[in-house]
Formats: sequence, C-alpha cells, structure tokens
Amino acid sequence: MNKYLQNLSFHVENIFAALDDGFYITDPEGMTLHVNPMYEQLTGLSAPDLLGKNVSLLKEEGVFDEVVNPLVVKKQRPVTKVQVLQDGKRLILRGFPVFDDKGELAFVITMVRDVTLIGQMREQILQQRKLISIYHDQIEHLSTANKEVTGSYEAPQIQKLTSLVKRVAATDATIILLGESGVGKDRYARMAHEHSPRKDEMFLKVDCGSISENLIEAELFGYVPGAFTGATNKGKLGHFEIANKGTVFLDEIGELPLPMQAKLLRVLQDHEVMPVGSSTPRKVDVRIIAATNRNLEEEVERGNFRADLFYRLRVAVVEIPPLREVPGMIPGLVNHFLERFGAKYSKDIICPDSTLNFFLTYRWPGNIRELENMIQSLVVTCEGHEILPENLSPCMCAALDPHIKKVGPSLADNSGKSLKDIMIDMEKQVIQQALDKHGSVKKAAEALSINRTTLFRKMRQKNSSE
Repeated sequence: MNKYLQNLSFHVENIFAALDDGFYITDPEGMTLHVNPMYEQLTGLSAPDLLGKNVSLLKEEGVFDEVVNPLVVKKQRPVTKVQVLQDGKRLILRGFPVFDDKGELAFVITMVRDVTLIGQMREQILQQRKLISIYHDQIEHLSTANKEVTGSYEAPQIQKLTSLVKRVAATDATIILLGESGVGKDRYARMAHEHSPRKDEMFLKVDCGSISENLIEAELFGYVPGAFTGATNKGKLGHFEIANKGTVFLDEIGELPLPMQAKLLRVLQDHEVMPVGSSTPRKVDVRIIAATNRNLEEEVERGNFRADLFYRLRVAVVEIPPLREVPGMIPGLVNHFLERFGAKYSKDIICPDSTLNFFLTYRWPGNIRELENMIQSLVVTCEGHEILPENLSPCMCAALDPHIKKVGPSLADNSGKSLKDIMIDMEKQVIQQALDKHGSVKKAAEALSINRTTLFRKMRQKNSSE
C-alpha cells in the first residue's frame, strides 16, 4: 500500500492538472504553495506570480477582492465565497481544510469555478422570458381587441376623447395621457398605436414605477459588454432599441427618477440613447406615449419632475375623465365584463336593473379597473345567474348616497328606448335629486364628484331637451 501511496504522491501535481476545476493550495498561514493550470486559465494569473505569496497580501494589492483561507483556518470547516476579478469575472471559491494524522490543519485547498457564464446565461434567459412576455401580451391584446363591446364607450364625452386620440395618433407626435389610476390609460395608448403609421411594429409597455431605481437605466437604455459586474459579454438592448420603429408606452412616468428623465429627454430631442458603459450614442426611432395619475405641474414646482421634459411631453394632451363623471359608460362596461368573464369561467351571469342602479350611483374610486375586478369577483362567487344587490360588498353599499340609491327607472318602464336614452334619463334624475337635496350647484357638484362647469353643462343639456 505504501508503494501506491508514494506513487500517488509523486503524481499529485499531474492529477491536479487533469481536473476541470481550478485548485489553489495554501498553508495555514495563507502562503501559496500550488495552483493548477486550470486555475491559471480561469483567472489569467500565472503560477510564478502567485507562488510563495500570501493570499491576504494579494487581496490588499487588489489581485483578489475575496479569499477564503483565513475563514477556513478560523472555522476549521469548508467555506464558500464569490470572488470577482479585476476583469469582472465571477468565481465561486470553495475552501476545504486538510488535516494531518495528528488532527492539525496542514493545508487549505480552494476549488475555483467560473460562474460568469452561468450568470450570463441566466441574464439571457431572463431577457428571452421578458421578450416572450411582451409578445404574449401583444398577441393576447390582438386576440381580444376585436371582441371589445363598442357600446362600452358610447358616452358622448368618451366618443370625443376617442376621436381626439385617433386624430393625434396619425401625427406621430408624443402623447401624454392624464387621469386617475384605473381610468383606462393603457387602452387609449394601445388605441393610439393601432391608429398610427407604426401599427404593424412593436407596442412595448414599460411600467416606470415597477422597475427598481438601480436597474431602470439598464432596462430602458441597455448596456454594453462588461459595463458592470455581472453584465453579459454580449451587452443588452434597452426597451427603446427593442421597440425601434414601434411605440414605447411609459406608464406612470411621474415615477421616473430625475437622472432617467434627463436621458429620456435626449430620446425625445435627439432620437438617440446612450447605453450604460458606452460613450457612443445609438439612434432610435420610437414613438413615445406617456401616462401618469400625478399632477406633473405640481411635481415640476416641487422639483420632482424636469420642466423641460414636462413641456416636451405636453404635445398632445389627452385627459381621461374618471368613471364617476361618465356614468353612461357603466352599463356597456358591465355587459362587456360579464361576457368576458362569463366565457372565461363558463358561467351565464346577468346584472339586473336593481343592481345596475347601485353601480350608477357608486363613486368608483378605482374607476374602470375597480369595476372590472368587481365584475370578475362577482362572476366567480355568485351562486345564481343574477348579480343581486345583496351580492355587493358591504363597503360598496356603505359608500353609496342613501338618498339616491333608488334612482333610475326600471327597464320595464323604458321599453322601446335605446340604452343611450335610458342613461340620459337616469343622469337627469341623479342631477335633479342632487340639486333638490343639496340646494346649490356647488354642493351638488361636490356630492356627485364632478366640477361645477360639468354640472352646468349637463343642466343646460337637461333643460334644452325638456
């Protein structure tokens, strides 16, 4: 046996040289005793420059940023760390203690493996998943776009808004969509894209509020190879380059950090992006549509939003009203969502007039998104084939004005009338009851959550039709 051990000892260096992992061997004090050829290949460091040198000293000189030898000596057990070399390469270090026959620590052997490629592959997989998600979103939208009930948006105010969006869509000008959360800014952004010369190109939605601040620059503008630790060796395209020739929808642009606002201004003014780590700009051709629920003028005054970017964005301004100001949309939207979710969950559910009256007098703080989610929930949880008032949440019922809960004629009293005429009659009754209850236009407008100008206009329409 001793003969074989002696033979093994003689060939130990050749054995290390045959291994696929890098090996770095030190004594307990950290002096470098041996490195195998694979270690030299992985790190670009040569054995003559390392042998006889202490790993702690090499760390102080900046050759390494991490070493495991001191911890292995201290803990007397294996230790794992990540080491980043000067060229950005990431290595996994796994240090193991080696004891002699007396149980004393004799050596520290560190196995070294390059994980840079693994990180790059993970990054590429994430990018592929992101692109697949973008295309899936577009395919899903295209598959449902033609199924939307046009009657959902037949209110005169919305028809004017739709006409405005389609009119400015053809100009390729920057559009900014203003409105409360949930009013449907995404729908109007897609509408603008679909009625633009870029309709056959990509529509890419970017939620500015959901990307962390330390990642948003790389996400929007991309980066060049080796721009930072963990960057892929091929670099990465940003959203503006991915959507080149198409449309980029910047949702919640008010959440964009100030440094990114300056870079976005460059896209708008010069039609170019500067990837992270690059000194050379790249030309892009994209149409930008922005949206926010913030008051950008106030944000400019507070110093949270650049004034020059604000004026650049205010080319075509589309203000989307909250749902409470256009109750005529509600019946069509309710039917649309009932059809969609009824088909999805294989249920045939209707909304009777008694429940619709509740919907018409509710303020809808979450707007269309709240209505959509509520209908989905009711379709899923409803036991029968009708959504009855008692099925509504207590919070919704408590928020309704008890004086006007009962407003609205029954559908039986309106045979022969169109949905539009029925909704006009309901709106007249709501306005009249609010005026009777509160005694002034100002208080009635506040109770209905609309401004006085809107109420005066509706009163004039009411009087002219009588």
